Amino acid sequence: MPKNLKLVADNPPATGAPPRPLGKHGMALWQAVHAQYQIEDAAGVEFLLQACQSLDRAEALNEQIDADGAVIRTKTGLKDHPALRHEIAARSFVVRTLARLGLDMEPIHSGPGRPAGPGYRG
Repeated sequence: MPKNLKLVADNPPATGAPPRPLGKHGMALWQAVHAQYQIEDAAGVEFLLQACQSLDRAEALNEQIDADGAVIRTKTGLKDHPALRHEIAARSFVVRTLARLGLDMEPIHSGPGRPAGPGYRG
């Protein structure tokens, strides 16, 4: 885990506001990340903010694509919706940025192996 991240166990979602406004999806990601990690350095906060803004953009593009259809009819025939590549790029940016922050790794557990399931009798 990168040194600039601290795992926060069993914390409620963060109530602190991001430095710039976010939409519904970006704010949900911001709160989900802050519920598990404390990102305090300026670069980490900006990376997360950019990822959240890109998620908002991807969701807005997805809504437009859903409204128009993934394939549109033009005078030369059927074509992919022009916003598809932008949606994919925005989602890719979100995933790469979260990975760059180190948030794609599973948090450290107290012991080896998987946690016990519901039928575990120890």
